[in-house]
Amino acid sequence: MRITTPRRWGAAVEHGRRVLNEQRESTDGSSTASGSTCEVNERLIDQVAVVSTSGVVDMITAPQLEDAINAALAKSPAGLVVDLTEVEFLASAGMGVLVAAHDAAPEGVAILIVADGPATSRPLKLVGIADIMPLHATLDEALATFSA
Repeated sequence: MRITTPRRWGAAVEHGRRVLNEQRESTDGSSTASGSTCEVNERLIDQVAVVSTSGVVDMITAPQLEDAINAALAKSPAGLVVDLTEVEFLASAGMGVLVAAHDAAPEGVAILIVADGPATSRPLKLVGIADIMPLHATLDEALATFSA
């Protein structure tokens, strides 16, 4: 079953995409000057792609997350888990990346999010992303849904 993005998100998602595109076009090297740091890792666990990120996911670092998610989806996994356990701050640009990934995911590829805490799960619930992509408290809990 494919869930579509609610209309009320249209402007917010479009703004997030515009910010990401502007950031990609920027060549001034401002990512280190801003203090935004983010580390993203991708791995495969039993045919499920896991993209883990840590640090700050904002308009400067969100393209790293987007690239990792797109690379993971290109490998045709059975599912995708985005692990935000170690994220200290999740800005709207990062949430826009998650919505765009949901919209771009092939039919039948579920995207689950690991987020437990005020920096991640709360904003995802407040803006309604948790309504279209299930949130899980731990990576093990998210992975268990694929083996059930």
